[in-house]
Amino acid sequence: MATGLKDVLPEVPGLAEHWGHGVVHCPYCHGWEVRDEPIGILATGAASIGHALLFRQLTEDLTYFTHGTELDEDSRARFAARGIRVIDTPVTEVVSDEDGALAGVRLADGQVVARRVLAVAPQMQARTHGLEGLGLPVQDLPTGRTFASGIDGTTEVPGVWVAGNVTDPVAQVGASAAAGALAGIDINKVLAVADTDAALQGIAEGSPQGATGRS
Repeated sequence: MATGLKDVLPEVPGLAEHWGHGVVHCPYCHGWEVRDEPIGILATGAASIGHALLFRQLTEDLTYFTHGTELDEDSRARFAARGIRVIDTPVTEVVSDEDGALAGVRLADGQVVARRVLAVAPQMQARTHGLEGLGLPVQDLPTGRTFASGIDGTTEVPGVWVAGNVTDPVAQVGASAAAGALAGIDINKVLAVADTDAALQGIAEGSPQGATGRS
């Protein structure tokens, strides 16, 4: 199973429409493209604090919208030292310009804070639709919910392997491809043993076909 994952965004009007363009999630995936832009961090939890420090390396103009999440005094002091503006008023809407590009966010008090980019750390959930009947165990990680797996993508369900973001939500393309290759190797090993077991069983039963592993 390599069904990947889905990103669950905060329910803020206008946010999803800009996903993958003006709304990004990873400084390593998208950081170079949005460097030196006025960037806003729309906080979704404690992980957003580290998120902000990473995006601060890419721009001098960074605003952190707590959006109802906790921000302790130590983090506020660290943000101040790095020149990161903090806004505690909740965000109610993502605003677009006349060309449809992201222009900023509207706050609960009506103020519009101009931003060209919003960085959001979404909740990541494995794509499980249609797989429920397999009874695969799931795990809740800080980055999201995925299928649990062991070495080489093995699961507790015989005959089922998982690879990629369906089990590792932060795996990028290279890591996901490598996981798929490892799972494929393990599957092949299991099949090779099964072929040998079948051949041995065929010999025990006096079947010439079983001896060749063909039927």
